[in-house]
Amino acid sequence: MKLKPQDVVVALKFCVYGSNRPPFAQIADDLGMSASEVHGAVKRAQAAGLLHRSEMLDRPNVSALEEFLIHGIKYVFPAERGGPTRGVPTSYAAEPLSQLIVPGDEPIPVWPHPEGKKRGIAFTPLYKTAPVAALRDHVLYKYLALVDAIRDGRARERKLAERELNKLLRKEISEL
Repeated sequence: MKLKPQDVVVALKFCVYGSNRPPFAQIADDLGMSASEVHGAVKRAQAAGLLHRSEMLDRPNVSALEEFLIHGIKYVFPAERGGPTRGVPTSYAAEPLSQLIVPGDEPIPVWPHPEGKKRGIAFTPLYKTAPVAALRDHVLYKYLALVDAIRDGRARERKLAERELNKLLRKEISEL
């Protein structure tokens, strides 16, 4: 079974939910996916070891997720950039990295989106509905922005993103 980008988005959303995971229909609505997409993503994430198989919970396997996000995601789902556009800031231009990194003169990375309030260089999101889901959930937004910094950032950005991602995921462990 081949891992797909939406599987990572679903696994990250499960981190946000913690032990309060709602039904698949609600997850699908939160992520802008269909329930069948979410169900398939859960099955693939379980097969890859990113989610534990437990009775009705499908809890995140935080250590495996952390290892994959830090060491593998940039190779499996590399970043793609485009031209100038309006969109939603990501990577170092979004929280929490925007608090730690001062952007230079280059245009910031943004997910193209009609409701985006910033101009920058198009950065293809991990999954097509990620901008919508991120605008609905600020914690998921942090996860996705950090993952984008790891997918395409410079060494300093990646190192800071790894540290912040580790903090978020370790917080997840303590709340389970």
